[in-house]
Amino acid sequence: MEKKNLICINCPLGCMLTVTMEGDQILGVAGNTCKRGEAYARKELKNPTRIVTSTVKVTGGSERMVPVKTKSDIPKGKVLECVRALKNVAAKAPVHMGDVIVQNVAGTGVDLVATRDVEAVKI
Repeated sequence: MEKKNLICINCPLGCMLTVTMEGDQILGVAGNTCKRGEAYARKELKNPTRIVTSTVKVTGGSERMVPVKTKSDIPKGKVLECVRALKNVAAKAPVHMGDVIVQNVAGTGVDLVATRDVEAVKI
């Protein structure tokens, strides 16, 4: 039997979790104060995912950058590829919260969306 320690990130409590495993089978989770902690531990050890937040350039806008995030979580192993895919992306103003900036970012099936409005500059 093997024990793995995790810190739950599902809520501000940050519970210290201890996961008991045999091979890649999870036998139990201890240390969580809510059911979300157990679900987090199981998912983190079987299929870890993350929401990616970043910024992309804006052309013709009142701001030079717009904050963006993945619409849902993506596989943890694709995070760096996702961020690298944003290097040459530029959104054209106006940009509205929820606008899709990149479809299917890094082949994840998940869209990257704006999380803030950026108005177009009036000339």
